[in-house]
Amino acid sequence: MMTRRWLTFVFTVVVSVSTGLASAQDDKSKTAMTDLSQVDEDFAFQGEYVGEVTVGQRGNVTIGLQVVALGDGQFQAVEYPGGLPAAGWVGHGRVQLAGSRNGSAVRLDGYPLEITLENSEAHVAFIGGTPAGVLRRVHRTSSTYNLAAPEGADVLFDGTNTDQFKNGRMTPDGLLMVGTETVKGYQNFRLHVEFKLPYMPYARGQGRSNSGVYLNGRYEVQILDSFGLEGADNEAGAVYRYKKPDINMCFEPLAWQTYDIEMTAPKFNAAGEKMSSARLTVRHNGVVIHDNIEVTRKSGGGAEEGPNALPIQLQDHGNPVVFRNVWIVDYDKKVECCCCVCNRRGTRCCCVTCDK
Repeated sequence: MMTRRWLTFVFTVVVSVSTGLASAQDDKSKTAMTDLSQVDEDFAFQGEYVGEVTVGQRGNVTIGLQVVALGDGQFQAVEYPGGLPAAGWVGHGRVQLAGSRNGSAVRLDGYPLEITLENSEAHVAFIGGTPAGVLRRVHRTSSTYNLAAPEGADVLFDGTNTDQFKNGRMTPDGLLMVGTETVKGYQNFRLHVEFKLPYMPYARGQGRSNSGVYLNGRYEVQILDSFGLEGADNEAGAVYRYKKPDINMCFEPLAWQTYDIEMTAPKFNAAGEKMSSARLTVRHNGVVIHDNIEVTRKSGGGAEEGPNALPIQLQDHGNPVVFRNVWIVDYDKKVECCCCVCNRRGTRCCCVTCDK
């Protein structure tokens, strides 16, 4: 019969080992790779594939595939009938697959498909081994990537300095880091932001490349590695915990992505009563994911609604998301308007500050 002292010793060892395993897993979940020189063997398989497969009497049909690395050779994937999101997908009928890497190939299974990934190709077969077709790896680019600031826009960040941001920090290669906000406040504007998600294969949920763009300090457009997910109200492109995106347009990690946002601020009367709500249009990688939606309250950890202009914030959620090419068209910007009159005595000009 075990003594109480021996039982206590065994219990302590088990708890210590369990705690150690949990800590090791926690440490892995925080692993973030920020450039291609750091990635693991699994990264080569992650991404998007598209092509035609033969489906019985239906003949050749196009399908898209998004493959997500989960660490240690494990993968999940989603097959989209018609093609990739915003590039042919019919909007329903997603098929989930899962699998693992064995050497230079990855095998994925999800009824009725078996898919083998190798050499940037996805060989598709039906359960039982009947070949159906081959998909090829593609690398999509946002239609607004590297979009130049239009005339009259204010360039907030171009890689040369962080003067337009409070406590702004840059990486050695000239990218803006999270955890900052604009010096000025903005209410009605068009904002362009380009961002890159780190590769975090062991992270899950809100721990996977989390950040956010807070508009007027109050309304968060979520940044998250939601590649291959359905697109919930706490995932990429969502107005956080308020409205999910109409379509999940998240690209794979380490690919540059874009948000193009039009915001109309809420209006308040002299008594501080809200007369109309904020409105947002958001394009993620050039695709409209929120179309002039009404936003009736603050979202995420934003400040309470009010009539004052607050800064745009780039949230620090502990993950090394980075930004480039950030500019804004401030619809409330004041400009100098001049009226000049010419006569025999010369030219006289009257200049005043007015709305743009």
